[in-house]
Amino acid sequence: MMADPIDNPPAARPPADEALVREIAEQVVSALNLEVSPGDIDPRAPLYREGLGLDSIDILEVALVVSKRYGFKLRDDDQENLRIFRSLESLAATVAERRTK
Repeated sequence: MMADPIDNPPAARPPADEALVREIAEQVVSALNLEVSPGDIDPRAPLYREGLGLDSIDILEVALVVSKRYGFKLRDDDQENLRIFRSLESLAATVAERRTK
């Protein structure tokens, strides 16, 4: 039986760069018109539902903004989306790994 990627994230993934985490937090707040300061977002808190409280439409908007800004496609059928959007930190790690600009 395969391990759940949510419970067992890959150990080899380096921690996200703090500047990139801040930059993405600013983009999320701006794109979604959130009434929270980017600096107040816990980088390890869940993005979806509890934590930041985003819903599926918000996540799609974040994916679009990130895709345009960093030059790679976040697909809605990606098997890793649960891990990618688990937190701001995990999203930033994915951006660092896949970005083309």
